[in-house]
Amino acid sequence: MITLFHHPYSRAANTLWALEEVGCEYKLEYMDFARGAHKTDALLTHNKMGKLPTLIDGEQVITEAAAIALYLADRYAPGRLAPALDDPARGTYLRWSFYAPSVIEPGCMARANKWEYRASAAGFGTYQEMLDTISAAIGSGPWLLGDKFTMADLVFGGTIRYMTMFGMIEKRPEFLAYVERLSARPAALKAREINERITDERALRK
Repeated sequence: MITLFHHPYSRAANTLWALEEVGCEYKLEYMDFARGAHKTDALLTHNKMGKLPTLIDGEQVITEAAAIALYLADRYAPGRLAPALDDPARGTYLRWSFYAPSVIEPGCMARANKWEYRASAAGFGTYQEMLDTISAAIGSGPWLLGDKFTMADLVFGGTIRYMTMFGMIEKRPEFLAYVERLSARPAALKAREINERITDERALRK
């Protein structure tokens, strides 16, 4: 049984979506942020950062949202959510999966916090270059690999969905249409239902 250390107001909310896409059995271990549960041995034993998501699968401990998503796809949905190792499409799949945490996240954070940096020295380049690259990746869609949805869409698209939700990225029409397609997926809807139920049960709404 897979265990996901979870809080609905963390990146683990997206990992829950990944688990629903894969369709494997799992259980959620709620981490009470208000009580500092994520900084106790319950989590620190597995992840010294004390951060979510952290996933336990047998003897395997996997952290980092993108890594967890790709792990789940490779192990439990190969060929369906992850291109095979010898599939030429795997290069594109990996490219955009890693673009999300390597470029989109720091690029949006830099702009939101008005960081001063030299674009040529930063791996994420300029904000405008990032936006144009995202638009090109989405292309005519509907997914990053054309007609086939993969875990790369969940990682890449999930990041765009978060950034548009909180106004951290320009809301280009192609971004919003892509996010709408992602949000309509049955697994995304199920994950949202679970996250909202936990939010209500734990009285987390402000």
